[in-house]
Amino acid sequence: MNERSTQVLVVGGGPAGSTTAALIAREGFAVTLAERASFPRYHIGESLLPSCLRVFDVLGIREKMEAHGFQRKDGAYFDWGGEPWDFEFGTPSRPLYGFQVIRSEFDQLLLDHARTQGVEVHENTEVKTVAMVDGRPRSARLVDEDGVTREISFEILVDASGRTGLMANHYLRQRRFHEAFRNVALWAYWTDAKRLPIGPYGAIATCSIPTGWMWAIPLHDGTLSSGLVLHRTTFQEMRKYATLEEIYRDAVTSCRVVAGLTDEARLTTPLRVETDYSYVAERFSGPGYYLVGDAACFLDPLLSTGVHLATFSGMVAAAAVSSTLRGEVSDLESTEFYDASYRRAYLRMLVVVSAFYQTHTGRDAYFKKAQQLTRRDYSDANLAQAFVKIMSGLEDLRDIEGDPSQDLLPKLTDMYREHYSFVRKRDQWATMSLEDINKGIARSRLVADVQEDFSLTPETAVNGLYVAAEPSLGLRRLGHA
Repeated sequence: MNERSTQVLVVGGGPAGSTTAALIAREGFAVTLAERASFPRYHIGESLLPSCLRVFDVLGIREKMEAHGFQRKDGAYFDWGGEPWDFEFGTPSRPLYGFQVIRSEFDQLLLDHARTQGVEVHENTEVKTVAMVDGRPRSARLVDEDGVTREISFEILVDASGRTGLMANHYLRQRRFHEAFRNVALWAYWTDAKRLPIGPYGAIATCSIPTGWMWAIPLHDGTLSSGLVLHRTTFQEMRKYATLEEIYRDAVTSCRVVAGLTDEARLTTPLRVETDYSYVAERFSGPGYYLVGDAACFLDPLLSTGVHLATFSGMVAAAAVSSTLRGEVSDLESTEFYDASYRRAYLRMLVVVSAFYQTHTGRDAYFKKAQQLTRRDYSDANLAQAFVKIMSGLEDLRDIEGDPSQDLLPKLTDMYREHYSFVRKRDQWATMSLEDINKGIARSRLVADVQEDFSLTPETAVNGLYVAAEPSLGLRRLGHA
C-alpha cells in the first residue's frame, strides 16, 4: 500500500470542494482532492444566485465564467399562488446578476481552476475509510479506478462529499432529514423550448400548481431544464394510479408558464427523480474536520440556494483552515466560527424557504400545511442567533425571552410573507398610501439585511472573528488589522 501525507485532504470535487481546495492551496498549503467520479459528470442545481459572484471574484474566476458563455440570469419570474410577479437582482446603476449553468461544465471549470492553484486532484478515486484518533480524522484509505489502494495522512479533512455525507452519515452519524421538506423532485430536459417572453433576461420561472410547483431554467446550449416538486405524500398517492411520466406531463399541462414554453418542444431526456433530499447535520465542523456544501446540509431547490451555500461555505472553510494552519487562531476557535457562520446562513435560508412555501395558495391544502416548520427542523438557540439583525431591527422582537419558537419563528415568517406580498404589488405602489409604502420599504430593507452573508465583514463578525480576503484569505479578529 502506498503511503503519503498532505496538509489538507478534500473529499469531493463539486463546487464546495473545488472552492475550498483552490482557496487553501492559493494560500500556499498542500491540498489533495479526491473525487470518486470522472469529470465532466452530470449534476442538478443549475441556477446560481448573484451572491456567488463575490466568491467567484475571490477565486479569480469571474472572467472565466463570463467567457464560457453560461446563460446570464438578471432576475427571477414567479407565478405563485395564481399571482405572477418578477424582480430584477440589480438596478441600472448597480447591475447584479447570476448564471444559469450546465453543471457538468460549471463544475469542470471550478475543478480545473483548483488544479491551476496547486491542488493535487485525483478523479475516479474514492475515500473508502477514515481513521479517527480521539475523535479527530487523521488518515484515509483511497482506492482509484484500477483498484490501487493508498493511505494518506493529513492535518485537516474537508468533507465535500455531498449527499453521500462521508463524515455525517458514516462516522458522526448525525444527519437528520427535515420534516417540513419531505419532497420529491422529477425533472427532465426539453429541446426547442421557447424562451420566457416576460420577466428579467435569462430568468428562472418558478410556478406553483395545485399539487406542488415547477421550475423552468433556460440553458446556454438551447435546452430547457424543467422540474416538478411534490410533497412526498402527494407523490405517493399519485403513484398509485399514474406513471412518473404521466405525473410529470400532467403537471406541465396544469402549469400555464411551463406549458407555454414547451408546447412545441420535445422532451429529449429520461425523467430523473430525487426524494428526501432536505437534511442537516448536527455539527458542521469539529476537531480537524469541516463539512462544506451539501455534505453539511441541503434545503430545497425552491430559491436556488444550493450552489450559494456550497461556495459560501467553501470560502468560509478555506479562511478558517488557512488561519488555523498559520497559527492565527486555535483549532477550536476556527471550527466553532465555521459552524456558527455556516449554520446561520443555512438557518436564514430555512426560514426564507419555509415562508415562501407558506404563501402557496393552491387547492391542495395539505401541500401548504406540510411546509410548516416543526421543532425538529431547527434549534431554538441557533434560530435566535441566526436572526440577530432582525431582532435588533424590529421593536416587537427585541424583548423575546424564553422559547424563541413561540414568537420568533412566526414573526419571521410573517415578515417574509409581507415582504413578498409588497414586492408582488409593485404595480400598485403609485396608489398606495405613503405610510404603506414606507412600511413596505422598511420591511424589505430588513429582509435584505438578514440575507447578507454572516461573518464576511467586521459588522457581521461571529464570535469576534470575520473572514477577510486581503492581504491573505483568513480570519481576522475584531480590533486587529
